[in-house]
Amino acid sequence: MPIAHVYKRDHINTDEVIPARYLNTDNEPELAKHCMEDLDTGFVKKCKPGDVIVAGNDFGCGSSREHAVWAIRGAKVGCVIAQSFARIFYRNAIDCGFYVIELPDALKHFNDGDEIDIDFKAGVINNQTSGKKVAFRPLPDFALEIIRDGGLLKHITKKVS
Repeated sequence: MPIAHVYKRDHINTDEVIPARYLNTDNEPELAKHCMEDLDTGFVKKCKPGDVIVAGNDFGCGSSREHAVWAIRGAKVGCVIAQSFARIFYRNAIDCGFYVIELPDALKHFNDGDEIDIDFKAGVINNQTSGKKVAFRPLPDFALEIIRDGGLLKHITKKVS
C-alpha cells in the first residue's frame, strides 16, 4: 500500500524537487537519485513505487523545467497531492503523463507515513491509517487520456497515427 510523504510547507520549488546541479541529463532514473534531496536527504531511500508526496500551496513553483516531473516520476512516485500547484508545474505534470491532485487543506488530511489508496477516476482518497475518505475533483477525461497515453507527445502521436 502506498504511503504519504508529507511536507508541511508551502512553495516547494523545482530546485528543491531536483537541484539545478543535476540538470545535465534528461534520464529519469538518474534524476530520480536526487529527487527531493535538498529538502529531504532520505527521500529516495524511503520512497517506494507508488508512494505519494503531499504538500501545501504552490508546489512546483520556480523554474519551469520538466526535470522536476521527470525526477518525481523516475523515483516511482504515484502522484503528488498539494493544496495548490504552480500552474506551469501542473501543466508539465499532465504533459509528461503524471497525475497530480489539487486538494484544498491537503495537509489536514494526511500525516507522514499514512497508508493511502487513491481512486483516480472516482476522485476518492482512502486514508487507511486514519479511516478517513477524502474526495477530490478528478482530472477531466482529456487529461486522463494524456496521462494514460504516457504524456502529450505520445498522445498526439497516437492520435495522428
